[in-house]
Amino acid sequence: MQHNIRKSEQDDREDGHNNGDVVMLHIPSVRERPNSNSETDDALPNVPLYESAIIGIFEISKVLTAPCRLEVTLANVVDLLQSFVQMRHGIVSLFHDEGVPDITVGAGWSEGSDERFRMRLPQKVIDEIVASDKSLVAENVAVHPSFSAADKEVLGASDDTPVSFIGVPIRIDANVVGTLTIDRILDDASSARLDYDVRLLTMIANLAGQTVKLHRLFACDRERLMAEKDRLQKELSELKQPARERKKVHVEGIIGDSPALRRLLEKIAVVAKSNSTVLLRGESGTGKELVAKAIHERSARAKRPFIKLNCAALPETVLESELFGHEKGAFTSAFTARKGRFELADKGTLFLDEIGEISASFQAKLLRVLQEQEFERVGGNQTIKVDVRVIAATNKNLEEAVARNEFRADLYYRISVVPLLLPPLRERRGDIPLLATEFLRNFNRENGRTLTFDASAVEVLMNCGFPGNVRELENCVQRTATLTPGPSIVRDDFACCHGQCLSAMLWKSGSEEMALQSGPIRPVPAKPAAPPAEAATSIPPFGSELAPLAPVGAALVGGAKMADRERVIAAMERSGWVQAKAARLLGLTPRQIGYALRKYGVEIKRF
Repeated sequence: MQHNIRKSEQDDREDGHNNGDVVMLHIPSVRERPNSNSETDDALPNVPLYESAIIGIFEISKVLTAPCRLEVTLANVVDLLQSFVQMRHGIVSLFHDEGVPDITVGAGWSEGSDERFRMRLPQKVIDEIVASDKSLVAENVAVHPSFSAADKEVLGASDDTPVSFIGVPIRIDANVVGTLTIDRILDDASSARLDYDVRLLTMIANLAGQTVKLHRLFACDRERLMAEKDRLQKELSELKQPARERKKVHVEGIIGDSPALRRLLEKIAVVAKSNSTVLLRGESGTGKELVAKAIHERSARAKRPFIKLNCAALPETVLESELFGHEKGAFTSAFTARKGRFELADKGTLFLDEIGEISASFQAKLLRVLQEQEFERVGGNQTIKVDVRVIAATNKNLEEAVARNEFRADLYYRISVVPLLLPPLRERRGDIPLLATEFLRNFNRENGRTLTFDASAVEVLMNCGFPGNVRELENCVQRTATLTPGPSIVRDDFACCHGQCLSAMLWKSGSEEMALQSGPIRPVPAKPAAPPAEAATSIPPFGSELAPLAPVGAALVGGAKMADRERVIAAMERSGWVQAKAARLLGLTPRQIGYALRKYGVEIKRF
């Protein structure tokens, strides 16, 4: 008999290999076996059971190593399991890291049928297996305490239909990631084989766990490689594009498309990725606070606080309390303890505007906080540690202040880690129409009007110096829009066209010269020595560092120095890049100014 069983199994295996199908083994139950003495009954079943187990595990190992989707692989395992384990239903269920069901498959699985198999799982028992990391065996679920009434109903167990259940955990390393469960109608044969089937299912679950681990590792590596591929392709495509066609950096609140502004926005995108201290340099009204906020919002600290403080608006004693906080009773009006701006900005960004205006004594206190990231509240002795990124801003020439001992050199080096120079509006005149249109749109929305700019109005704005930069432009648009009686703003609506613009008066009287002197540090060319006769006939300088280009009517030829080129550019900027106006400012003819522009390679800006 034993020989016949082995031969039958061998024939089945050969037929299965020849047909390319899964080997199906028939394990006879006790009722199917012929009657014999007890000794034979005890001995005979053991051999085919263990042989069929070895054959089954071998076939399952081939299924697990096949190049298929994980769902298909596990479903094939359950299909094959029916060949050598007595069972009614078999289900493999996997979970995500958060315990959420991921894959649930069984015999006859097809795409989209996970929910059908998930409804066959006794949920309370599954949770117990996952939590305890132990197998659960119930000879009769109707009397087992781990099964709830809902679980018994799911399994179809009743007094008339006793059901056995086996569930084993699927592990990856020391973590339970799923379960392998079977249920069957209870009979004498199934009751005798419970321990044997538990050990067999445990071995299969261990093999399945290794397969799941490999699939998940492969999926993670594939996602990482695909993301890296997309990133490299994106960088390559950007490099292949001309510089003008590359993707532009957009920052909310910063309007313009001039080359100077684009360069600034690109620097903002790079600087925002680090935690380095930033020093914003620029004239008043260039938008230093907007740039500071843009750096914060594009950084890893974007969800943390953005705290700002104008250092020039407060006296030293109040400034210390504002920045560091104070304890109760630290001074007369300190009725309660109060956090300072450094504490409020912990894990975020602190913007210190007008940092060049703080006193020398307070500079030493600020230096320690920037270096050590720790301080004590006013009136307290407890040291407080913080993690704050500092962005400072000033329109003051800090280098000159350091040279005059008005600003500490060590504090200067501490805050000027990454200096960013904000271009004045006169260096980005192409942005004036965009800015003016946005300001007029805001005015219309707030005042219920529908004003527009006439072409002559845009020309007036383009020819204005705007020493107050964007802030002055906004004020100019609001003032003109308020006083405009018609549906559109025309040239005559501007106060400067009637000699009533106070900003223009300040500009012409030399306020721009002061703005240039107090602006960010730049190389200042030495004034060329001029003979008294030339000095007497020269045109007033455009800026503090600009001497007259040449006597009235003198041709710009030979012996020209670099300072001459700067004066030509300054005159063109002042005249709105109109050559005839620039020629009159410099005491030249239009032909001479054209020759000078060509000689020095100055590109004409067209608006």
